[in-house]
Amino acid sequence: MGNFIYSKALKELETIAAEMEGDNVSVDALPGKVKRAAELIESCRDMLKGTGEDVKKVLEGLLEEKEGTDPDSF
Repeated sequence: MGNFIYSKALKELETIAAEMEGDNVSVDALPGKVKRAAELIESCRDMLKGTGEDVKKVLEGLLEEKEGTDPDSF
């Protein structure tokens, strides 16, 4: 589920960037777009950090399992 949310946020960020690059955003709407982009960036950063922590836990678990087994079993 987290991957879907990340993908959706990234797609929205890409849309905002394309609008800004193409001069499709009025000056009145620009602050709202920038604020939304900042929120999305922060959300993506948090998701990536959480994913990194999850991967680290899995790798640590694998190392602990390997250290606790008979070396000849590999």
